[in-house]
Amino acid sequence: MKYAFVFIFFSVIFSTYSMQPVKSRERNPKSEIENPKSKQPVLVELYTSEGCSSCPPADRVLARLAKEQPNADAEIITLALHVDYWNYLGWKDEFSSALYSRRQNGYAERFRLDSIYTPQMVVDGQAQFVGSNFGQARQAIAEAVKNEKANIEISNDVNNLKVNISELPPHENSYVWLAIAENNLRTNVRRGENSGRTLEHVSVVRDLKLLGELAPTAKTFASETAWQIQPNWNKKNLKFVVFVQGKETKKVYGVSQKNL
Repeated sequence: MKYAFVFIFFSVIFSTYSMQPVKSRERNPKSEIENPKSKQPVLVELYTSEGCSSCPPADRVLARLAKEQPNADAEIITLALHVDYWNYLGWKDEFSSALYSRRQNGYAERFRLDSIYTPQMVVDGQAQFVGSNFGQARQAIAEAVKNEKANIEISNDVNNLKVNISELPPHENSYVWLAIAENNLRTNVRRGENSGRTLEHVSVVRDLKLLGELAPTAKTFASETAWQIQPNWNKKNLKFVVFVQGKETKKVYGVSQKNL
């Protein structure tokens, strides 16, 4: 009789415990989702051209990186810079600029390349490769995410853009750049190597301007600059990208983006 009573007593205790809500005994996954680990921003540049038949696959890789964000620890911030040296082959890329070609030349010197080429992808100013190589892009991003980055805050009103940079890691003499880029662009190419094709683009740089310079001793930076939308830009598809980049090493010490 005594043993039967003990058995019933522990059975009741066990039943009471088993009816408790699961969340009281286990981690609540919802709380982890609501408080995700902060991601490290990584800048991915693609040097491309509508006049280059090898570029559309790289354009798709850039779009995939921006959309899928394949690295859980990274916020992948993309820019497509259309170079102008393909324009003489029958099709003038309306998004191209000599400024972007000169910028790419700077990378050729940094990486000691014999010449510039398209499509070229550059990750955080420290790795370069053929832009259509998705696997190599993921590998370079995985390395870049290990680097410490500055905190960059971007705010804007109708005519002005404010930038505040803090928590700068150790750095060399550096530039602070602003890129205004546009998504969801499409072109029907009528001549040149891509004749007859419809090309889709993301993160096309519409304007690239220097906001200021940083000495190695600088820990913060603040600026306010005027900006305006050109008639052929679609406002709802624009974003601001601000990044800090070393003059000599081309290393990116901070990058951030804000949709307009």
